[in-house]
Formats: sequence, C-alpha cells, structure tokens
Amino acid sequence: GAKMAAGSGPAARELFAEGLLQFLRPAVKQLDRHVHSVRESQVELREHIDSLATELCRINEDQKVALDLDPYVKKLLNARRRVVLVNNILQNAQERLRRLNHSVAKETVRRRAMLEAGGYQGK
Repeated sequence: GAKMAAGSGPAARELFAEGLLQFLRPAVKQLDRHVHSVRESQVELREHIDSLATELCRINEDQKVALDLDPYVKKLLNARRRVVLVNNILQNAQERLRRLNHSVAKETVRRRAMLEAGGYQGK
C-alpha cells in the first residue's frame, strides 16, 4: 500500500535491516582480514627493531672509538614500545570486529528462521 511505497512499514524496515546485514558481513570480514595483516606486519617490525637494537648494542661494545649509540638504542626501544601499543590497539579492534561479525551472523540466522517460520510477526 501507500505505507510500503513510503518505506515506513514493518516489511520495509525488515527489508532495510536485511540489506544492512548483507552489507555489514563482508565489510566486517574484510576489515578483520586487513587488521590481521597489519598485526602481522607489526610483529615483523618489532622483530626488526629488536635485532637492530641488539646489533647497535654489540657495535657499541666492540668499537674502540668513543661513539655513543645509546640515544639511538633508546629511540629504537621507544619505537618498539609504540609498535607494541599499536599492536594492542589493533588486537582490541580485531576482537571487537569478531564479536560484531558473530552478532551479525546470529542476527542473520535469527531473521532467516523467523522468515521461514511464517514471515514477519510484527515483533
């Protein structure tokens, strides 16, 4: 009827909700994959920082000339600390994404079951 055409009835809301779920699922999964690959890069970066800091310390101990590499080691360790912080933030974001993905999947299943059981009941 006119209500349907205006897009404000229960069926229209149901259709909108279903469309939103269909849109969200792949977006959430893609975002999760991106966060995962960034986290892997962060781990790799942290390992490079560690080996570079170790190498600088070794050079500092071996050399006869008094060249102070401590400030560079400190900068590297500071960079490493920031990498770890970013990784923690990414880990939390990924956990939230997984929960969101789970909620979207559950809602999709619930809606499909409701539709198969006789359509929209107005609840």
